Amino acid sequence: MVTTWAKDGFCVFAHDAATLAWAQAAHRLAVQVSKDPAIRAANLRHGDTWFVGVDALPNDPDGSIAGVALTGPWADHITWPQIWHPAQLSIVYPGYPKQDPDETDANHQYRITRKAAHVDGLLPVGTLRRRHMREPHAFILGLPLNVADAAPLVVWPGSHRIMGAAFRGAIGDQDPTEVDLTDTYHTARRTVFAGTDPVPIVANPGQAILLHRHMLHGVDIWHPQATAPPEGRMIAYFRPEFSPDAWVAA
Repeated sequence: MVTTWAKDGFCVFAHDAATLAWAQAAHRLAVQVSKDPAIRAANLRHGDTWFVGVDALPNDPDGSIAGVALTGPWADHITWPQIWHPAQLSIVYPGYPKQDPDETDANHQYRITRKAAHVDGLLPVGTLRRRHMREPHAFILGLPLNVADAAPLVVWPGSHRIMGAAFRGAIGDQDPTEVDLTDTYHTARRTVFAGTDPVPIVANPGQAILLHRHMLHGVDIWHPQATAPPEGRMIAYFRPEFSPDAWVAA
């Protein structure tokens, strides 16, 4: 296991049999799900180069899939949720990212140059799309479903400390869900970009990636030399929610 949790805000766990068994079972269902015409139509983004797949994986509430338990060494590093939501099935295809018709040039360029860097759970609210904390994730658990080095997850090591401190400073004693975090978010993000280089994480089935909830992360572009199976680069993501106040805490 590579552990940089306290300092850098992420862990990459070494291959283990239990995590591999789950990934193999999930991969079989993921391929089926991603081929369903209706599901594909609802989930394809960025010129059909990204299958967003939120809540697309039909795992059971205990996290198991096709009778295979969700477990592994990473389980000792989390607070186990009462219910595991259906995992996101994130699939990237060659050419990612192409530009969607409704995507601005600036947003598309940000996706390329900054890897669409973001903190999960801060959603745009209203016509002005101001950022508010709406999904208080406890952590982000990524489980690779196939062998691929294309379009890897990208993290900014240590960014969770900068982003988290900024959020706590802006929220104070207020209700975390009622505070407009847009300017705080953008300023803290610029601070991270100015002082930290992004790190790609390439992992295989049987490994697990655990991110702090305040980690700035994104997805790299599909480089010409990148490799992945015909079904695309597949990763399942779990992001269980907990209380807003707990989300704010360090």
